[in-house]
Amino acid sequence: MSSDSSKKRKPKVIRTDGGPQEGKRGKADADQDVRYYSEECEVDLRDPIKDYELYRETCQELQRLMAEIQELKSRGIKDNASEIDERRIQSCVHFMTLKKLNRLAHIRLKKGRDQTHEAKQKVDAYHLQLQNLLYEVMHLQKEITKCLEFKSKHEEIELVSLEEFYKEAPPEISRPAITLSEPHQQTLARLDWELEQRKRLAEKYKECLTSKEKILKEIEVKKEYLSSLQPRLNSIMQASLPVQEYLFMPFDQAHKQYETARHLPPPLYVLFVQASAYGQACDKKLVVAIEGSVEEAKALYKPPEDSQDDESDSDAEEEQTTKRRRPTLGVQLDDKRKEMLKRHPLSVTVDLKCKGNVNFSVGTDENVLHLTFYYLMNLNVMTVKAKVTTAVEMTTAISAGDLLSPDSLLNCLYPGDHGRKTPNPANQFQFDKVGILTLSDYVTELGHPYVWVQKLGGLHFPKDQPQHTVTADNSLSASHMELTVKLLRTRLQSRLALHKQFASLEHGVVPVSSECQHLFPTKIVSRLVKWTAIPYEDYAELPYTKDVIEAGLAEDTHLYYMALIERGTAKLQAAVVLNPGYSTLPPVFSLCLNWKGERTSSNDDNIRAMESEVNVNYKELWGPKPGYQLLTNQLQRLCMVLDVYLETEPHDTSVEGPKEFPQEKMCLRLVRGPMRLKPFKFNYPQGFFSHR
Repeated sequence: MSSDSSKKRKPKVIRTDGGPQEGKRGKADADQDVRYYSEECEVDLRDPIKDYELYRETCQELQRLMAEIQELKSRGIKDNASEIDERRIQSCVHFMTLKKLNRLAHIRLKKGRDQTHEAKQKVDAYHLQLQNLLYEVMHLQKEITKCLEFKSKHEEIELVSLEEFYKEAPPEISRPAITLSEPHQQTLARLDWELEQRKRLAEKYKECLTSKEKILKEIEVKKEYLSSLQPRLNSIMQASLPVQEYLFMPFDQAHKQYETARHLPPPLYVLFVQASAYGQACDKKLVVAIEGSVEEAKALYKPPEDSQDDESDSDAEEEQTTKRRRPTLGVQLDDKRKEMLKRHPLSVTVDLKCKGNVNFSVGTDENVLHLTFYYLMNLNVMTVKAKVTTAVEMTTAISAGDLLSPDSLLNCLYPGDHGRKTPNPANQFQFDKVGILTLSDYVTELGHPYVWVQKLGGLHFPKDQPQHTVTADNSLSASHMELTVKLLRTRLQSRLALHKQFASLEHGVVPVSSECQHLFPTKIVSRLVKWTAIPYEDYAELPYTKDVIEAGLAEDTHLYYMALIERGTAKLQAAVVLNPGYSTLPPVFSLCLNWKGERTSSNDDNIRAMESEVNVNYKELWGPKPGYQLLTNQLQRLCMVLDVYLETEPHDTSVEGPKEFPQEKMCLRLVRGPMRLKPFKFNYPQGFFSHR
């Protein structure tokens, strides 16, 4: 109790920052001291290092007191309670000190953060000012660069030098007193002098143009005079042609050709010699030339290797022990095929010129058939590729697409010669070794091996008596040259004539020449409305063409067309087979009339008679030689006989109204015989129809 009373009697002391800590004070003074006490101000006055040392000492003292209290409690003596209380009080005082130090540390941390934030704001403000200044500097630098890079138009003008300027320019332009000291005025003065000079040059240019026009007129007069000399020179050249031929003036060109011909293989050499001889002797429109690489041809004369002994080559390859990767079997076969089908580097070209058909205006002498002959060295056969050039651009006809095609132009020049198989029987054994089924798969690239091509090269492959080696024979080539050239020229002329005719037929016009007008009456009502080309498969599917196919008159090498002739409700379909040998071999027509049912040669005798008019009596329609108008005359006769067929049909009394096809043709008898045949023969000049 004594201790409690003593505690109550102790005076209360309030610590302040600046005043004394002891003594009695009034209540108002104590409130004033508390109001002015601030730990934030105390932080500024205290040393952080000393506070840290105080913190360490306080912690050590606390540890010591706690250890003593624990030791006293462990003893369990009652007299030690006062000592424990005393040490507890001391510990509380140390805890208060630690709390104060903690508050001071937090205040210092807050002040440090505030100071850091203020410094950061200042740095950001300075950085922003720096960026603004850098942007202004960059903008000013760009403006300066633009000003420095600015080019005035006068800088592109090449002005005269200063020495020439002050020497040649008049004083009123040069003004030396001003321009020598001021560069700007000097530049303006130089530009004025440049303008003055250019005005003078412009006037001089106009004068030069005037003189140029005068000179050009003089040149034109002289050109007219020289051009008038050209006809005279041409006449002189024409007059000297016999002299040139007599003196062999084109000797150099012929000499070069014959020098090149020495490197030709024997079949091509025979062809070149015989074709050149025939052209010089009989046909001046036959031009023969040699094309290809002479150097490659010379390289072929190296010591030959047995390229066809495939077995020995394969054995030699197996014995080699090189590390090189061997090609696959497919690659080896491809290489062997290419080697077997290899052509000679040189080829012979034959240009065959011919006149067009005057009646159909196909062209003039510039219609040329270009033939290129090749020699397959390993197969010992010759091939040919064809191309046609015309003098004038021909009207494109859809149905005439295969007429001048290189693949079909020369088909069956001689009967049965399709050019799809090799004429050399030994080639089939060579093909079996390299896996070639037939040569027809390669004719587009190599050319067609026609039999007549082999004969022009002097090659003959007898099938009944095979020979080990076939050599080129000049006599064989010479015996076939004239006939083959005539057939080639005839084939070209007939195809050109057909090309012209097809263009008219596709527009529904059947062209008939004036020489053939007497074969037909003046008025024919039936008209051709359609003319198209059809494939062989479509032709074979027609029911009314079976007789033609069974008779062997239609093959896949022939050309097939469909014509449609109409009159009123009657429609006549005509399937046409065009033999490659037209017009020597006539076209074959198969008819089908759609009128009151379907009528063909199998169910109507008059339809069979109409087919006979164009297929059997075709010689009447040949016209003037060489008979290239046969096809159009046959179509015109079909229109004529269709009129006769329809007009001579008896009128159906069950149908009211006038007759659909009134009779306009004059006929002696409408029908004859038990088959009731109609009069299809036209008699000129009487103008009536009669039976045959």
